[in-house]
Amino acid sequence: MKRSIYACCAVLLMLAAAGQGQTPISSPQNGVQYTRSQIKKMLHDAHAPDQYKALGSYFSDQQKVYLAQAADERQEWIQRSQNTMVLAAKYPRPADSARILYEYFTYKASEAGILSEKYDQLAIAAGTAKPQ
Repeated sequence: MKRSIYACCAVLLMLAAAGQGQTPISSPQNGVQYTRSQIKKMLHDAHAPDQYKALGSYFSDQQKVYLAQAADERQEWIQRSQNTMVLAAKYPRPADSARILYEYFTYKASEAGILSEKYDQLAIAAGTAKPQ
């Protein structure tokens, strides 16, 4: 009896987790929200200048979000670095975790910046190309 209850709970938790996997990714400036599947579809279907501009704007907003998160983690890294005990230090120290998160967010911001620039350039190129 207990096994069936545990199995039901496990199934309910997996369903709840699957529902949260489709949470929209919001853009802080223009308030537009996209899911990961919508972004993939937009990346695949983009051929017009306005589609490229939308993607460029989305990645630019993502870059700003990642830079803000990186700034928060940098402050946390600095704060945690001041509170270390050398003799009792174990790896990973809390400062190491904050540093790794800081590096991750700066990397993701860099990626988003590159993609934003790419789609902005594609929008310009598609806008100047004359239809035949």
